[in-house]
Amino acid sequence: MTQLATPPFHSPFAHGFVRVGVCTPAVRPADPVFNAAAILDQVRQADASGASLLVFPELGISAYAIDDLHHQTVLLDAVEAALAGLARDSAGLTPAFVVGAPLRRRGRLYNCGVVIHDGRLVGAVPKSYLPNYREFYEPRWFTPGHETTGEIEIDGATVPFGADLLFRSTGLLDVTFHVEICEDVWAPEPPSTLAAVSGAEVLLNLSASNIVIGKAQARRTLCAAQSMRCFAAYAYSAAGPGESTTDLAWDGHGVIFENGRELAETTRFSPSPTLALADVDVALLRAERIRTRAFGESPDAADSFRILELEIRPPAGPQPLLRAVERFPYVPSDPARLAEDCAEAYQIQVQGLAQRLRSTGLDKLVIGVSGGLDSTQALIVAVRAMDQLGLPRSHVLAYTLPGFATSEGTRGNAWALMRSLGVTAAEIDIRPAANQMLTDLGHPAATGAAVYDVTFENVQAGLRTDYLFRLANQAGALVVGTGDLSELGLGWCTYGVGDHMSHYNPNASVSKTLIQHLIRYVAASGDVSDAVAQVLHAILNTEISPELVPAGADGAVQSTESFVGPYALQDFNLYYLTRYGFAPSRIAYLALQAWGDAAAGTWPANTPDAARRAYDLKTIKAWLALFLKRFFANQFKRSAVPNGPKISSGGSLSPRGDWRMPSDAPATAWLDELARNTPEG
Repeated sequence: MTQLATPPFHSPFAHGFVRVGVCTPAVRPADPVFNAAAILDQVRQADASGASLLVFPELGISAYAIDDLHHQTVLLDAVEAALAGLARDSAGLTPAFVVGAPLRRRGRLYNCGVVIHDGRLVGAVPKSYLPNYREFYEPRWFTPGHETTGEIEIDGATVPFGADLLFRSTGLLDVTFHVEICEDVWAPEPPSTLAAVSGAEVLLNLSASNIVIGKAQARRTLCAAQSMRCFAAYAYSAAGPGESTTDLAWDGHGVIFENGRELAETTRFSPSPTLALADVDVALLRAERIRTRAFGESPDAADSFRILELEIRPPAGPQPLLRAVERFPYVPSDPARLAEDCAEAYQIQVQGLAQRLRSTGLDKLVIGVSGGLDSTQALIVAVRAMDQLGLPRSHVLAYTLPGFATSEGTRGNAWALMRSLGVTAAEIDIRPAANQMLTDLGHPAATGAAVYDVTFENVQAGLRTDYLFRLANQAGALVVGTGDLSELGLGWCTYGVGDHMSHYNPNASVSKTLIQHLIRYVAASGDVSDAVAQVLHAILNTEISPELVPAGADGAVQSTESFVGPYALQDFNLYYLTRYGFAPSRIAYLALQAWGDAAAGTWPANTPDAARRAYDLKTIKAWLALFLKRFFANQFKRSAVPNGPKISSGGSLSPRGDWRMPSDAPATAWLDELARNTPEG
């Protein structure tokens, strides 16, 4: 056998993707020769597009709506001959494909899905559940096949047959798939459920499914639910125009779902054949299954299945990725979904903080307000928590704590925000206390030297937190934290007595990129005054900076992202490392798909033009390497964090929740994998 080359980095097939297609070919009732030729045309078209797996409609070789013609010997003989010819003509084509056909076995007739690949009939799966209601009368012609196993003769060829078949591609394209037919997925326990827990990642459904008002949405709901329940991809292809319309109509509906997410859909009611392709993320599905106990503890019936092996060859050379990758995993680009997520995020944060205040028996909150993103978000949550509890907003004791590098712009924003939200506002200048501490330490900065090291920075950060805790003691209040998920992931926080610590942190599992959109959401909501909205926009337009080091001679301020990387990229890296455990090279590949072209794809609503930028692979790789180093080196900070509510399925980094790892683990293996498997461009 010829040794096949591994797909290159710039091919999705090198990163655990499988290209799946749903097809609706031209069809003529009771004309197997025509129908087989139409199917072959679409297989060739899909082959040219790099497809790996294809599913065609139910009984597509004979057509579905032919009633008692299913019992005609002439037709059944022609079906078998057409299948044999279709298999011969598929030699040399890449995709494995499943077509529908009525097949005879031991004096019975079965409604089957037949898997064909590279010149051979691989196996035939009978339909398990036959509809016998409203317009369907399948038991009149067919035998249910849920208890069948063995072999079947098709035009003289002996082919594995039964409801106990799984199909596994070995070699460079590693995927297991299962076949079921139409009504099977409507059953209380679809055959694909057992197949999924036994290893099938892609579930293929050949369907006829006539169309009536509202049925298309029912199909979407059913396929989405089955894909989510099974942590699988579900590809569904329904019969289309060309079927007999004696009493029914057909819309040719094809959809592909992956773990509840719609990847592709055909054009319904198209007068021409339709084909929709999508790259299914098999690696993601496997990651989800491994970490989900409900899946792992489901009965494994793998021993009851027969595994039929085939070798689907991935196409050579670079290939485009046929699916959208969100630039911001924590921030959906769909406007309606983004608005819904923002509203829900605020509810979660507010409820968490309000409940913590109730449980402590306190009625006041202390918070430091810098004029930056995180403290702005935490302050909005704090005042809403007071509203929910029926307490005056004046019970939020907000302090701005200017240090050596605090600009008048951020200080002004902090004061404007505190006043406009109606909280009790005050200012404590920490510079005298910081100077005293630097003097006590014998630090050169105490005598005016421009030594702006980590001690210089953390003296300020520590004093701010120390003041807030003592103010809380004095007022009988609870200190609200402001640090976010992104900073915890990067270790960009001052450990212990610093912004690392608080009594309760509502921002603990909110990424920096999501916080920006939460603030934009409030500014555009109409729930705040124009003055508040204006301040919020000013804060959003301010450079992200800890403001601990004075500006340089050129006036440039300390920029967080110049040290830790763009939060847009680092949030992307954080999500895919902690949520799925992906290899760094795979994260880099996905980041390039999301960020390689600023003009491609959809941006979240209200993203400013200046933020709509692109990153090349070299830049992505460099910042990912820094992320890995910082992430592993700073686990000790994440091992001791205040309570705070989990916000999204992206997870949190609390050691009591989503993330637990030793503080001593090195990043060596991850950095080696990134360097070894990721090119520079």
